[in-house]
Amino acid sequence: MTFSRRNILGVGAGVSAVGLLASCAGRVAQSGAPVEQRRLMINGNMVIPGNSDEPLNDDEKALIRATGISALKITAGGSQGTYDETLEELASYAKVFANNPDVFMQIDSVADIETAFAMQRVGIILGFEASTMHEGKTDRIAEFAERGVRVMQLSYNVASPFGTGVMVTEGSKGLTELGREAIAVMEANRVLLDLSHSDRETTLEAIKISTHAPAITHAGCAAVNAHPRNKTDDVLRAIAEKGGVIGIYELSYLTPELTQTPLSAYMAHLEHALNTCGEDHVGIGSDAFMLAFDTSAESKAAWDESIAARREAGVAAPGEGPMPFVEGLNGPQRMSMIADKLALLGYKSDVVDKVMGRNFDRVMKQAWATI
Repeated sequence: MTFSRRNILGVGAGVSAVGLLASCAGRVAQSGAPVEQRRLMINGNMVIPGNSDEPLNDDEKALIRATGISALKITAGGSQGTYDETLEELASYAKVFANNPDVFMQIDSVADIETAFAMQRVGIILGFEASTMHEGKTDRIAEFAERGVRVMQLSYNVASPFGTGVMVTEGSKGLTELGREAIAVMEANRVLLDLSHSDRETTLEAIKISTHAPAITHAGCAAVNAHPRNKTDDVLRAIAEKGGVIGIYELSYLTPELTQTPLSAYMAHLEHALNTCGEDHVGIGSDAFMLAFDTSAESKAAWDESIAARREAGVAAPGEGPMPFVEGLNGPQRMSMIADKLALLGYKSDVVDKVMGRNFDRVMKQAWATI
């Protein structure tokens, strides 16, 4: 998912800007509150609105501010991007940031997250989910890091020269020797290792050799629903023991039915992660649209077409297809609503603060520390 698929990213016929602004009216107040009264919120994976040709309109900017999000990671290069395609997409994102300096700023350090929080901007963290753009060359990791890509994975759902993805059911390569080299290059160039799409063997081996705390920016819990994209308890415990963090996503893989996910199922995964990993190692990685997924028929048709293309390319996960949001969370208020739900379930404010952003902040601080 990338911002260039403009026809399904923005507020459209099925989700009106006026309605969203009305529903977020109570949340806008937080964005205007003093720093000490606001909560740092960092999302491990989202899609932002906008395109490289023109600034966002006032309604879109108001909705972005209403999210209360201080920073989020976006994906460049998609699931199969080539080197040249990824460079082009990074240039396009740079234009989006330049066109909207009053709402977006690029993040290159934890200090930048603090600046975004203080200035009430949304800090954008560039990341890769695939490794196709590296073409098996670890020096590309350093090159892309110089261009501001601060989070990288070893593979998408399939195998790569660095390791194996979650959709490889036989013959896992695990973490390859080149993958070991890739992790060392990431750590030397202030890049956070993301293991969201790596299979169990690759993930456990990568966690073991890492000297920094890695992240699983967006996934679910296999103990709640067994699915290749959900992580087993031994992986959850390993990521926690290494000091890392897992962000819980909003995808259909959270339920056995593989349908639109109810909020109760989302919270079941979030609570399982908290019970298994502990309060210091869980965050939110929605893997959804920052504002709202357009649920109009036209948008749904475009989405279905993109899913068919992913299946044709062999990169889709089983059951992929339902729209990427949890029922009741499809809008700018999703982070605050999760925080409210955690509070209602009895979690203390400091625990909610960690889940909403402090845990990701800590892990990023270690990964991005100046060598």
